[in-house]
Amino acid sequence: MNTKDILEFFYIFIGIIMIFASIESFRDKSNSARIGTGLFWLILGIIFATGKYLPNFVIGLLIVVIGILALFKQIKVGKVKGPDEKIEKQSAKRLGAWLFLPSLVLAVLSILISQFTKLGGLIGIGVASVGSLIIAIIMTKINFKTTYHDSERMVRSMGTAGILPQLLATLGAVFTAAGVGQVTAKMIAGIFPAGNHLLGVILYCVAMAVFTMIIGNAFAAFAVITAAIGIPFVVAQGGSPAVVAALGMVSGYCGTLVTPMAANFNSLPVALLEMDDNLGVIKQQAPIAIIMLIVQIVLMYFLAF
Repeated sequence: MNTKDILEFFYIFIGIIMIFASIESFRDKSNSARIGTGLFWLILGIIFATGKYLPNFVIGLLIVVIGILALFKQIKVGKVKGPDEKIEKQSAKRLGAWLFLPSLVLAVLSILISQFTKLGGLIGIGVASVGSLIIAIIMTKINFKTTYHDSERMVRSMGTAGILPQLLATLGAVFTAAGVGQVTAKMIAGIFPAGNHLLGVILYCVAMAVFTMIIGNAFAAFAVITAAIGIPFVVAQGGSPAVVAALGMVSGYCGTLVTPMAANFNSLPVALLEMDDNLGVIKQQAPIAIIMLIVQIVLMYFLAF
């Protein structure tokens, strides 16, 4: 079995959990949009589980259907059944600090697999996730029914934010293929002359943060902004490519901290914690993001040249 087959297994596994979420969404009679919500998770589950075998045209149509459901506000979280508080307290008292073991296994195992094997980071996260889940089941001694409901509950709590990371990654690929970076470079060159190291560094770092805020994905922004600003205004002027790339990516992460487009970082916690303020996470992170961005500019200016 090669790495692609292993990765495909995890996509199928994710798709199955999404289908579980669709089943419970259809059953949620308290949700006025239960049909649309159930269809949303069902379609998304099918795409994840069978996307490799479906024609691109069919997948495109399914995405359009999801868009139509969202347009007519037919996707709602509904009433998500929470965990049993009595069981939670008993388990917390019995396990104590050992409750953190699955989380530690997830982090450590994923790093070890990605760094010391040829499987890569994605498979590393998949293997570590399954491993930590098995450890959590053994430690807590929960049954299949509880595992089923907790899994679909976490998925349903995300709502439409569940598809945003995939769409943003696609958007970045489209921007790169369309030559947005080249157009941006020409526009910047016409306004700011190359040659000033400090100006080039500020332009690059701020642009990475702002573009990441717009599309919600630092990886997608990196390809576009590095080609448009990083290379001609910093690297071509004598900046170290390694330093510029590393600090430029971190500058993009500063934008991630302050945009609702980064749903998995900023919107998902709001949904899972049932916060009243939809921008509560962003408001707490904004001061740190600004300080970090300034630090990246200073570091790049002194370390890259």
